[in-house]
Amino acid sequence: MSRFLAAYAAFAYLFLYAPLAVLGAFSFNVSKVAVWRGFTFNWYSAVFHNQALLDGTINSLIIAVVATVVSTIAGTLAAYALWQKRVPWLTNSLYLSLLTPEIVAGISLLVFFEWIFRFLKVQLGLHTVILAHISFSLAYVVIVILARLRTFDRTLEEAALDLGANEWQAFLWVTLPMLLPGIVAAALLCFTVSFDDYVITSLVAGVNSETLPMIIYALARKGVSPDINALSVIITCGLGICILLAGRLERH
Repeated sequence: MSRFLAAYAAFAYLFLYAPLAVLGAFSFNVSKVAVWRGFTFNWYSAVFHNQALLDGTINSLIIAVVATVVSTIAGTLAAYALWQKRVPWLTNSLYLSLLTPEIVAGISLLVFFEWIFRFLKVQLGLHTVILAHISFSLAYVVIVILARLRTFDRTLEEAALDLGANEWQAFLWVTLPMLLPGIVAAALLCFTVSFDDYVITSLVAGVNSETLPMIIYALARKGVSPDINALSVIITCGLGICILLAGRLERH
């Protein structure tokens, strides 16, 4: 049985990561076609000289950073409130946003923005993408922080209150430091999800707010080129590090 499970796990990991390994190998290929012609770093250099990719990266970073900061702060406070009030139906409703298909969420946000902006005379742009990313990132933060709070001893807060601290002081000096690993893990997860989102972003983005995934998709439709392979390797490694850090911090 142990050998069967080991072989099954090896096959599962091979199925998941073999395409990434092939992509990484051909990002160093001299040739533009899927035939190995030699080793080169030129495609990685070409990524940093492609203005469209640089503009998309800047937009993606702005969106991801702002969405992460806002979602982390609001989500942490929301999780703490849900933990204090203990409203099961409200907590369980958070999973609805995770189960809703992205295309449905994107269309609903687009209709909502168009209805609101009809009165405000505002067009779609970077701000609508940020608002959309905050909307789906909040659920991730609340769920991660609630998982951390379930291991928290309420008597620590009660002891701080008995010693003269008010509710805000107890939260800032007792609860928040205990939640810090979970908060950082949630922030890294939000950044990863926001940075690589395509479906919702493509529906609510304006003319000058194209993100990196949107540009990569547009270029890939014309044919996969080695510089796109190189950029994909950079993104995969960067976001993979964020996910590993988030998982490690969440366990502490």
